[in-house]
Amino acid sequence: MIELYLDSVDVAQVSRLNSCLPVCGVTTNPSILANAGIGLTQALSELSAVLGDKARFHVQVVTETVDEMLAEAIAIDKLPFDMVVKVPATETGLAAIKKIKRRGILVLATAIYSTQQGFLAAMCGADYLAPYVNRMDTMGGDGVAVVVELQQLLRVNNIDCKLLPASFKNTKQVIEVMKLGVGAITLPVDVALQMITHPAVDPAVEKFNQDWRDTFGTMLSFET
Repeated sequence: MIELYLDSVDVAQVSRLNSCLPVCGVTTNPSILANAGIGLTQALSELSAVLGDKARFHVQVVTETVDEMLAEAIAIDKLPFDMVVKVPATETGLAAIKKIKRRGILVLATAIYSTQQGFLAAMCGADYLAPYVNRMDTMGGDGVAVVVELQQLLRVNNIDCKLLPASFKNTKQVIEVMKLGVGAITLPVDVALQMITHPAVDPAVEKFNQDWRDTFGTMLSFET
């Protein structure tokens, strides 16, 4: 089954969505943590309390050289959680991914804006690839098409790597990539909420309830 992640460290919202969705973990990045004003140690502790000890967390390196990224990845991997180290799929990042994978550490190649960039990251050993769907769209590209091409390349080359598309603004983008059979996906809270709401739902449910009350009052179904 597809791995569903939330791209947020908002504990209240993660808790809310975890109560009704099969959330398997959280993806973070330096901007998400900085904007929330919360450090990684606190975020992981609070999120783990909400999601349980089987939750998987994707955490991005913030260093800039290959050796620094390697050292940071080793430290992240030692945290007492199920960790995946996120590394930008740049020239430096690809070199770091190769070294990190020699240590047996799980890696997500992030900030992917093209098919070739993602495929090279997979060839370097990345376990997950995070193509930025909406960001590609806003730059005049086709984010879904890139996911299609990456999925095909991984399949025909028999590379054991999961696509984890990110950067969504609407449910149409989400459904289009999920139809491709991607192994994982991460959603911002607002888009996750869009996935479980529709303007026609509440009026329909209220009509059912009103019809019941008009006939049976406060009796429950099994009491009639």
